[in-house]
Amino acid sequence: MKFATPLIPARLIRRYKRFLADCQLEDGREVTAHCANPGSMLGLAEPGEKIWLEPNDDPKKKLKYGWRLVDHENGHFTGVDTSVPNKALRAALRAGEIPELAAYETVRPEVKYGENSRIDFLLTQPGLPDAYVEVKSVTLSREPSLAEFPDSVTARGTKHLGELTAMVTQGHRAIMLYLVQRTDCDRFGLAADIDAAYAAAFETAQAKGVERLVYGTQISPDGVWVDTTRFGDFNLPG
Repeated sequence: MKFATPLIPARLIRRYKRFLADCQLEDGREVTAHCANPGSMLGLAEPGEKIWLEPNDDPKKKLKYGWRLVDHENGHFTGVDTSVPNKALRAALRAGEIPELAAYETVRPEVKYGENSRIDFLLTQPGLPDAYVEVKSVTLSREPSLAEFPDSVTARGTKHLGELTAMVTQGHRAIMLYLVQRTDCDRFGLAADIDAAYAAAFETAQAKGVERLVYGTQISPDGVWVDTTRFGDFNLPG
């Protein structure tokens, strides 16, 4: 997924009210950017960090910048916009680039299911069970090379695991797909110390037939793309 507008570098001054970030541009101007990430962004919102913003001239938008990337200044990036994984994955799914799901030709995003929820993608193909795909953006890393989810308690994520399990009992496929929006990790695990209920719900869901996929990303100030080689090790706590 290529960014619609070329990104510009800045330094983070502070993130506040979850969706706002004060930033300093290279020319010294201070601007407020929209932060499209409702999570804690643990380890990613430190004052002084180099970040990348996407400017816009949309008269309907109050804020003229969107925070897209953290630049770790060592050749690695983290994508902080939680809407990006679905955009990148939609393109990969429709191109048949996810091997486990390549047999499905019809890809429908944001389909209502369960109890007042929407599945990120519903895949259908004659002769195959429907595949319900829930996507989570992974940005937390607390030790070298290990990406973790979640970065804060997520009752909504736990609910999704239960609804995926219900789809399996109805004869469908259900897939929990974690997309790691970091280029400095090659392992993935669940942060049970942050949300034990989510980790327990995941283990229950997997035992009942919910499938698990973990993919990485290629990230630069040009865009974010799904790395269609499978991600590395998956580690469950305990």
